[in-house]
Amino acid sequence: MLEEEKKVEEQVTTDDAAAEVVAEENVEEIEQESAETTTEDAEVTEDKGDKKAKKEKKNKKNEVEEKLKAEIEELKDKDLRRMAEFENYRKRTEKEKQSMFETGAKSVIEKLLPIVDNFERGFQGLSEEELASGFAQGMQMTYKQLMGELEKLEVKPIEAVGQEFNPDLHNAVMHIEDESLGENVIAQELQKGYTYRDQVIRYSMVQVAN
Repeated sequence: MLEEEKKVEEQVTTDDAAAEVVAEENVEEIEQESAETTTEDAEVTEDKGDKKAKKEKKNKKNEVEEKLKAEIEELKDKDLRRMAEFENYRKRTEKEKQSMFETGAKSVIEKLLPIVDNFERGFQGLSEEELASGFAQGMQMTYKQLMGELEKLEVKPIEAVGQEFNPDLHNAVMHIEDESLGENVIAQELQKGYTYRDQVIRYSMVQVAN
């Protein structure tokens, strides 16, 4: 009886030891699995963190690029505005210079016209013999030179005699009845008029028929 009890106790002890070994192995496996799971979780967490960081970095880069693009567009717009303003200033300045030149030229031409009138009146008062003299021919050459220079400046005499009266070109100071002429036809030019680049500098003083 005692031997059987002893065998039973030994068997129980052996079973308990085997159970402890199995238990220890199970614990080690569980701990290993737990460690592996923790490592995997850490790797997943780390991977998610890297993706988030990369995403944030990409978003920040996009924001910087958009900001730079906006600044570049703004600078381009300012540059275009400055160029437009400069072009407008250049055109305005050129127009003002041209206007000043035109005003100055008209003023000089207006002062030269009485000299032209005096030349023409002087020639009208000379006989053919006097016109043939050396002095008269010299004056005629001077007159032609003066008229040539005025023509280069686009100064032209206004046509009058035989033309229909035009208030934009002629100044009627006298009226006559003449059946040989049509209505409002200029019969006589009392003072020659001139234009400068198609602008009237001096109106023709005329006598209008009918």
